[in-house]
Amino acid sequence: MPMKRIAAVLAAAAVTLTAAACGGGSSTDAAGGGGGGGEQPYIAIVSKGFQHQFWQAVKQGAEQEAAKQNVRITFEGPATEADIEAQVTMLTNALGRQPDVLGFAALDSRAAAPLLQQAKSQSIPVVAFDSGVDSDIPVTTAATDNKAAAAEAAKHMAEALGGTGKVAMVVHDQTSRSGIDRRDGFVEWMQANAPGIEVLPPQYGGGDQAKSADITKAILAANPDVKGIYGSNEGSAIGVVRGVQESGRTGLTVIGFDSGQAQIDAIRGGTMLGAITQNPVGMGEQLVDAAVKAMRGESLPKVIDTGFFWYDKSNIDSTDIKAVLYQ
Repeated sequence: MPMKRIAAVLAAAAVTLTAAACGGGSSTDAAGGGGGGGEQPYIAIVSKGFQHQFWQAVKQGAEQEAAKQNVRITFEGPATEADIEAQVTMLTNALGRQPDVLGFAALDSRAAAPLLQQAKSQSIPVVAFDSGVDSDIPVTTAATDNKAAAAEAAKHMAEALGGTGKVAMVVHDQTSRSGIDRRDGFVEWMQANAPGIEVLPPQYGGGDQAKSADITKAILAANPDVKGIYGSNEGSAIGVVRGVQESGRTGLTVIGFDSGQAQIDAIRGGTMLGAITQNPVGMGEQLVDAAVKAMRGESLPKVIDTGFFWYDKSNIDSTDIKAVLYQ
């Protein structure tokens, strides 16, 4: 979205900063009711999205930890991970509810910067999660090491292709920290370790399944010699699988990121080699735990590594992997 448009949204939102709730988005309150106030400490959580099963799993973990810690949360996110404007509005309204702590996964760090500064001026601690923020304002970030995780995906792709061939990438965005790191981690590992593999310029599908499928079909039409495709999040990966199927191509190596029933089915069915799964329930738990500690003034590490795992047919039914997959 153009920065002028975001600036206009911020200016309009500032007028209504004390609004009790945001309109047009999906939201949930772990203990009933909405907004600040009341006896329980209140943590407002604004995620990058709400539609993917990944975010539902993060929400589940956050709610579980909130119940243990006796705090109240709201959890909301835009309908799609391309809707920066909606997230800016949600963040504005979350601050207007005067939470004790703000949990935030940024779609666009630049767009969010003025609001994070406002949180600081209001003495509201910010805990980043999933995507780090290009700012010193968050007291900590609970996230996967996305560069390392993408490098692991690249390693498995290179092994599957025997170290040679042309590989395409469908990335969810180029504005969030997770999008940047999952792109760069994959490319940098290939450049350093697999000189025989040519990585095509990344294409961006906004994490949208339909758009990612169309991008995949366009890639295959323009590059009939492509041997592998990497999808950098749940929506991207599912879109890649659908695009490959709709194009009628066979023999391609597809590697995804995240989990969800569609990817699990694709791996079991052989249309996807494997994927990187995060630990979304654990991420939600650690987000709320860190928020409670921030509320109490306890020291926190700059980064809380929530972990990642490679899974494929060989280990998808193992106890360790089942614990971090979500459906």
